[in-house]
Amino acid sequence: MTQTTTKYIFVTGGVSSSLGKGIIAASLAKLLQSQGYRVTIQKLDPYINIDPGTLNPYEHGECYVTDDGAETDLDLGHYERFLNVPTSQANNVTTGRIYQSVIDKERLGVFLGKTVQVIPHITDEIKHRIQLLGSSGDFDIVITEIGGTVGDIESLPYVEAVRQLKWEMGNNNAIAIHLTLIPYLSAAGELKTKPTQHSVKTLMESGVQADILVCRTEHELSQSIRTKLARFCNVKEECVIQSIDASTIYDVPNLMLEEGLDKVVLKQLNLERHQPDLTSWNTFLQRHKNPTDEVKIGLIGKYVELQDSYKSILEAFTHAGAANEVKVEVESIHSEHITAKNVSELLSNLDGILVAPGFGERGIEGKIEAIRYVRKNNIPFFGICLGMQMAVIEFARTVLGLSDANSSEMNETTKNPVIDLMEDQKQIENMGGTMRLGAWECTLSSPSISYDAYKKDTINERHRHRYEYNNSYKKQLEEKGMIATGINPDTGLVEIVEIPTHPWFVGVQYHPEYKSTVANPHPLFKAFIEAALRHKTSN
Repeated sequence: MTQTTTKYIFVTGGVSSSLGKGIIAASLAKLLQSQGYRVTIQKLDPYINIDPGTLNPYEHGECYVTDDGAETDLDLGHYERFLNVPTSQANNVTTGRIYQSVIDKERLGVFLGKTVQVIPHITDEIKHRIQLLGSSGDFDIVITEIGGTVGDIESLPYVEAVRQLKWEMGNNNAIAIHLTLIPYLSAAGELKTKPTQHSVKTLMESGVQADILVCRTEHELSQSIRTKLARFCNVKEECVIQSIDASTIYDVPNLMLEEGLDKVVLKQLNLERHQPDLTSWNTFLQRHKNPTDEVKIGLIGKYVELQDSYKSILEAFTHAGAANEVKVEVESIHSEHITAKNVSELLSNLDGILVAPGFGERGIEGKIEAIRYVRKNNIPFFGICLGMQMAVIEFARTVLGLSDANSSEMNETTKNPVIDLMEDQKQIENMGGTMRLGAWECTLSSPSISYDAYKKDTINERHRHRYEYNNSYKKQLEEKGMIATGINPDTGLVEIVEIPTHPWFVGVQYHPEYKSTVANPHPLFKAFIEAALRHKTSN
């Protein structure tokens, strides 16, 4: 189903941050996609960083990486998990990138000596970035989520760009959805609409009229509240959509379908509505909500206080759990708290452990202790990026007897850098956007756990790292039983290590969690949960 003109949907937020604009955007996109429309979503982030690549996970959550090597906002992970369609550099735009582009053009003389201003130069650049995906001809509908909250100084140029685009494109080609909060005051025992009214008023002061209101709420909205909101906010009653708290984010598409969000959107865009086909989505939900068994997985990392730091890993567990009809209970364990004395107490009741990615030396000895324990006690192990590197270090120290084995990231003077800085990273000084990023090819050995999971010889997986397995130690490691089963064919970089004598021991240099979706749970996560279930049953 193709359209001659790409339609645009803008999603703004008011009253409070963290209301779930990304989930609403992804859920609407899922409903439109299930009716045959080609849909993509992009995120406009108001911060001045070029991308989230240098941001602390405690502050911003995980940095999500696309196939083309863009370091992006974690909302792009939601977009891919819901739609099963890859995103790219064009799907995430920051204020830093906008200003950098405009300043570069000014230095090249593109503006012919004119004074460079927010309007028109910054807003024109924003409009250009918004329309890039639509002009490709690949999509019927582009949903653009604007980060932050209406009224923020940082968001004003984006809202102004939306105002201009709505005016230029006309009512049937561009609409605005405003996500807002209807708080419940327990002392008064009632929902309050005033914050939403003020938020819509603030949006209108910027020249943008919300076409549809999506109202986050803990309690059902009565008809009288919907009528009041419609009247005060200049929208039709049918366009006041309730978004009540859900037990899982994967319930939201069905809740939005019940509320008729897709119906009012398509009506306003003058597009035909079809019956959404959510068969496979609801099959996943059914399996997710009705598990036949349960496994307990330890997630060992150093950012465990903030779950968004490992968002894609947690969602990949959800997908893999549903695929195995198993509930995956994740126990987050801070690696700094693990010692040789307490490791048995912390890990002995687990059915598997995943050692998470990260950077820097904090907490690495705890990770190494955990890996040593599960390797010796035949508990399924899955190491991702830094987790894989720690597995190599532990094996080199314990089995090869190289007591000072380390990564040169942690100890630049180690005599046995079994993990070392990649050759092409040695002259790099800038921190942002300079790692090995994006999708790279990997050739799998057979027989191996990885080959059994993927069921193919060659895979493409996404990376984000500076340090690598040191091939100078490959012969020693393999002779003692840690086998390299996945290798990049062009560089010889070891991508996967396994211990064949262990029930399930896999470390990968890449980030498999980035590619796990509802429609296609990642094969390694599926195999890991399967192994954890076997371990539980055998015990």
